[in-house]
Amino acid sequence: MHRPLEWKDIGPLTDIPVQGARRVDHREGRIAVFRTIDDQVFALRDECPHKKGPLSEGIVHGHAVTCPLHNWVIDLATGFAQGPDEGCTGRIPARLVDGRVELGLVV
Repeated sequence: MHRPLEWKDIGPLTDIPVQGARRVDHREGRIAVFRTIDDQVFALRDECPHKKGPLSEGIVHGHAVTCPLHNWVIDLATGFAQGPDEGCTGRIPARLVDGRVELGLVV
C-alpha cells in the first residue's frame, strides 16, 4: 500500500551549488538533494549502500554521485550503484517548481 506524499518546499535551486548537494534532515532520516550541471534536481537517502557514507559530501558528475568513502558511483535517478558494485539507496521524489526545489515526503 502506498502512503500519500506531500510536496515540501526546501528552498531555491540557487541554494544548492551546481554539481553539488545539500543535506536535509527529515524524521525518516537524512536526505541528500543534488543539483546537476544542467540544473536537474534529484534526492536520495544520504547514505551509500556500501558502508553508509554521506552521499551529500560526494562528487556529482553527470547524473551520478561518487561516494566520498570508497568511490562507489550511485545513479541519481535510480539510487542504484553502477557496475561492478551492487546495491541501492532510497530515492525521494524531487521536482523544480518556479525555481524552488520540492521533495515528495510521506505524510
